[in-house]
Amino acid sequence: MSILSTSPLSPLHKESKMDRRSPTFSDLLYPLEHQLAYLPPLESGCNRALTYRFDHQIRALVYYHIETFSSGLDLLHAARCDPFVRSLLVPETGLGQSTFYEANASRGSEQMIALFERLYKKACRKVPMSYANLGELVAVDGSLIDACLSMVWADYRSGARKAKMHTGFDLNRHLPKAIKLTDGNGAERPFVATFVEEDQTAVVDRGYQDHALFDQWIDTNRHFVARIKANTLWEIMEEIPFEKGTSIFLYAKVLLGNKTCKMTHPVYLIGFKAEGKCYYIVTDRHDLSPEQVAFIFSLRWAIETFFAWWKRHMKVYHLISRNEHGVLVQLLAGLITYLLLVIYFHRKYNKAPSLDLLRTLRWDIRHDAKADILLTTCINIHIDYNVLMLFGHWANPHAIS
Repeated sequence: MSILSTSPLSPLHKESKMDRRSPTFSDLLYPLEHQLAYLPPLESGCNRALTYRFDHQIRALVYYHIETFSSGLDLLHAARCDPFVRSLLVPETGLGQSTFYEANASRGSEQMIALFERLYKKACRKVPMSYANLGELVAVDGSLIDACLSMVWADYRSGARKAKMHTGFDLNRHLPKAIKLTDGNGAERPFVATFVEEDQTAVVDRGYQDHALFDQWIDTNRHFVARIKANTLWEIMEEIPFEKGTSIFLYAKVLLGNKTCKMTHPVYLIGFKAEGKCYYIVTDRHDLSPEQVAFIFSLRWAIETFFAWWKRHMKVYHLISRNEHGVLVQLLAGLITYLLLVIYFHRKYNKAPSLDLLRTLRWDIRHDAKADILLTTCINIHIDYNVLMLFGHWANPHAIS
């Protein structure tokens, strides 16, 4: 699978350190570098020590997503031509049998998960909560990933392969906080209990409607704001007064379900209109007004805009590996890259990631590397010129300066 097994990349030991650095990229990576010592150690599966370590792997994948390469082959080609990229990807001993492809397909997932979790917590300290009065809000949704037919683990339907990334998204800070990878038909509902902690509120769409799960979430002190289908049956226990003349047209305490399958816990049902469409939302939170419940559900759209921005501008679905481990590693690396952007842009500009800021970052990284190469070239030319002049004086002591 790897081209490196037949065409190994080797570092150029004669290169100056000056042509291998980008202060901008180093600044971006600083939070990551600080966390490396706290990650589970990546151990070799044999008696030989690893030469392509986790720090090489994660730096290469971050750069892959920053520069939006379309394949692993493009990144490896850049490593052959660009000393800066080579310094990120290639260890001092070169790349032998522990190749870029093999590493992503077989190791690093435990370290990626730990790093992602640590960087999420760091990003939370940088980004202020937007809706602190509404509590911790976590949107949960899935995104399909196109897979080739040889990826037999990514079951979807006859003639098509897809994987699915299930994501927990922090709506207060607009940050991804957790992911799970399944085949395209993987169930989404069970992940709510995994992504949403006690006293947090899950914000979910109709696909997550499950009356038995609603009861379980309430029993485990996990709250929810969930859209339900219009044909859902309910029994009204109490009609609650609400302000007329707004988009709200229904507010009641109800039991969802019919006689054969009914919830044991009552919930609050809110009906409202938006852009000519009727929505029915249920929640177990008695501390919220119907307007607040409708507003919280409207925030769920943030996870959709995140998916769209992340996929379009960071090309995270240009897969390097075809096995499940490799796809998970790449998705985690893409999320880690996004968290690094959040931390970097908030520290430097006090702004969330945007396409303009991302383009500026890319230009700065390229400019840094090219400027260092140009400076090194000028220094070498200057030194060579002086050596030549000295040699000329030695060879002809009567030469006039």
